[in-house]
Amino acid sequence: MISKKMEKMVANNSAIRAMFEEGNKMAKEFGRENVYDFSLGNPNVAAPAAVKDAIRELLDNEDPVVLHGYTNSNAGYEEVRETVAKSLNKRFDTAFTANNITMTVGAAGGLNVILKALLNPGDEVIVFAPYFVEYRSYVSNFDGVVVEISPNTVDFQPKLDEFETKITANTKAVIVNNPNNPTGVVYSEETIKQMAAIMDKKQKEFGTDIYLISDEPYRELAYDGVEVPYLTKYYDNTIVGYSYSKSLSLPGERIGYLVVPDEVTDSETLIGAVNIANRILGFVNAPTLQQKVVAKCINEKTDISFYDRNRETLYDGLKALGFECTKPQGAFYLFVKSPVADEKQFVAAAKKYHILIVPGSSFACPGYVRIAYCVSHETIVNSLPAFAKLADEYK
Repeated sequence: MISKKMEKMVANNSAIRAMFEEGNKMAKEFGRENVYDFSLGNPNVAAPAAVKDAIRELLDNEDPVVLHGYTNSNAGYEEVRETVAKSLNKRFDTAFTANNITMTVGAAGGLNVILKALLNPGDEVIVFAPYFVEYRSYVSNFDGVVVEISPNTVDFQPKLDEFETKITANTKAVIVNNPNNPTGVVYSEETIKQMAAIMDKKQKEFGTDIYLISDEPYRELAYDGVEVPYLTKYYDNTIVGYSYSKSLSLPGERIGYLVVPDEVTDSETLIGAVNIANRILGFVNAPTLQQKVVAKCINEKTDISFYDRNRETLYDGLKALGFECTKPQGAFYLFVKSPVADEKQFVAAAKKYHILIVPGSSFACPGYVRIAYCVSHETIVNSLPAFAKLADEYK
């Protein structure tokens, strides 16, 4: 018999993954070109050519025993971590060294590592709705307690007044996802400054350390010249989690990193805990080949003009049909207001037209749906007549 904790997780299996699997079944029945699957944030833009070149070069020239073996440190190859640190320092005027970097199995692996290192049973982790559905599971993995800040459906910036009231002596961490999944909103510098001031005040009030965990898989996907604040500059107890899943279109390769700055309270102890957590959670070390690949491609980026074109086409098309949504500044999602209060009813209606979208209740924000526009441009264009039929049904 499986554990009680897993019984609940199985019963509440991800609506996103279930929708994706349903889309595959529909594609077999109706033809993939006739199914408009906007369920999963799976990049459709190919990795830069430099990634393939780097893999070939490494396979041709590196000692395979070393290339595919364990790293000397659970944190990853020192030269790779040094390359990451120097890149961050150049971009954000920071002062990191290899010691501040731990290579991780994607951003998700990194989040589990840092939560393992920080949480005692009953510790509270604050999240801002709408938020990535798996945060709740990651916190539950270590017997933490998720505390939700209700969504601000005007502009989807965090409700900082509510945030201030919900910080307690048990608050151990706050997770910020910027740019945000599912809204595509970028939290502004002013928002981050106010958030940092509140957390500083509460640390002093309770005599505790409150860690700000910045989850940044979409950092490079920002449009219209929007700047995404680098949070270590605003609050000392900040840890950054990053993934190359979106910036290099490598979601299945599971490669990312954590940054634990020297300014973090007891940073050396925390860095040690992070590296041990990386090992005992079963990751041991991040994929070795991919560590070396991303180091060689540290200045490469996916061409986000493809996503930007999809964003403009879909946003303009849905607005013309009468749908309401905030124009995303980053990531590759539209968060659209459902024309009926029960957005799951709207999601079910969309399936009749072979449109697959995810209910906002999966992100703790009912009444909305998420549309992942990381699909081909043809899918966007071809879906608009189906959205028109859906819109007519609700007029």
